[in-house]
Amino acid sequence: MNFEAKTELTKALTSDEQLKSLVTGGFHNRYSNDVTKYPRVIITEIQNKDEGFYDNKAQGSALRFQLSIFCNTQTVSNETKIAKQIDNVMKNLEYTCYDSQDLFEEDNEIYHKAMRYRKSIFN
Repeated sequence: MNFEAKTELTKALTSDEQLKSLVTGGFHNRYSNDVTKYPRVIITEIQNKDEGFYDNKAQGSALRFQLSIFCNTQTVSNETKIAKQIDNVMKNLEYTCYDSQDLFEEDNEIYHKAMRYRKSIFN
C-alpha cells in the first residue's frame, strides 16, 4: 500500500493555479461540509493495495481514485474546463483515466462528472 498517494494527488490538484481559479467550491476528501458551493471536486480513494509479490513481499501498489466534479446550473459551463485540467494534472502524475461518466442528480439538479484514474507504483 502507498500511504502518500492521496496526499501527493491532493497537493498537485490544489496547487494548480488554473484549477484553483475554476474550482471555487474547493477540493474535498470524500465529502464536503458545505454542499452549497459549486463547482467543487471530491477526491475518493477507491483502491490502494499491494501488488507484484516476490518472496512474500509486495513490490508495488495499485492505486485507484475517483475525482467527482459537482456543478449546479450556474457553474456547469465550466465542467469541461475543470475536467480537462484535472486530466492534465493526473497524467502529469502518471495516472491513466479508465472511466468517466456524466451524471445528473434530478432531485437536486446537480451535475456530477465522475472521473476514475489508476496507477501502479513499483518499488
